[in-house]
Amino acid sequence: MSARRKATTQVSRLAHRAVGTTAANRMVPEETPVAFSFAGTTHAVMMASPADFEDFALGFSLTEGIIALPDEIEAIEVEDHGAGIDIQIRLKDRANTRFEARRRRLAGPVGCGLCGIESIEEAMRSVDAVGALKLTLDADDIVRSVKLLSKVQPLHTETGAVHAAGFYVPGKGIVMVREDVGRHNALDKLAGALAKAGIDGASGAVVVTSRVSVEMMQKTASIGSAFIIAVSAPTALAIRTAQEAGMTLVALVRGDDFDIFTHPDRVVCGVAKHVA
Repeated sequence: MSARRKATTQVSRLAHRAVGTTAANRMVPEETPVAFSFAGTTHAVMMASPADFEDFALGFSLTEGIIALPDEIEAIEVEDHGAGIDIQIRLKDRANTRFEARRRRLAGPVGCGLCGIESIEEAMRSVDAVGALKLTLDADDIVRSVKLLSKVQPLHTETGAVHAAGFYVPGKGIVMVREDVGRHNALDKLAGALAKAGIDGASGAVVVTSRVSVEMMQKTASIGSAFIIAVSAPTALAIRTAQEAGMTLVALVRGDDFDIFTHPDRVVCGVAKHVA
């Protein structure tokens, strides 16, 4: 059963401005609980925009290390239960065996509450080094990637209240983008869309409209990109993770200005604002 829901809803409001207060309407984004179930058992529940469910399921499975390759998923079924969406993901035998072993290892009397992850060790999982990847960008690429991403966010244009994750390839621009009320969700959806399209993560840079946390670095690394570009700031742990994994982290992109926090050698124009 497929699920189709509206991504936005029109609401009434009182708009207070310097010239006075008036009644007006505004479009706001919907969010709904989305459960990921493996072998009939719920593994995680996210509050997410009700769109791109198959991309979300595939991307989440990849970025959380549940599968290594898209073809380890046998089937994805999206079920609308009214109160929320249940995505039933059926893994092939070897992947399912591996996942069951992981679930038994993580099972405990108390969960840590980090997006369904049940151990601090799992939340702090190491990131495979991607420092050998040869992608380089210049300052124009970095500035252009953010400007182009801002032009392909229809949900944000309508509501002003969602995040976007895009994939920038030099010479091609933004080749894929996904939006969601959650920044991690947008990146998971992007990962799934890239995998479905067969786009090599090493060929471009992940571009996000949010701050960069360690989870964003982990998910970018799982996509296979050594480059993340963000509109907002990174956390200290994200910077340490990027440094150790050999990833280039560019953030605080504002017009023509940006800061390079790690591995500036991939920015071929030189380093004007290297702060680490």
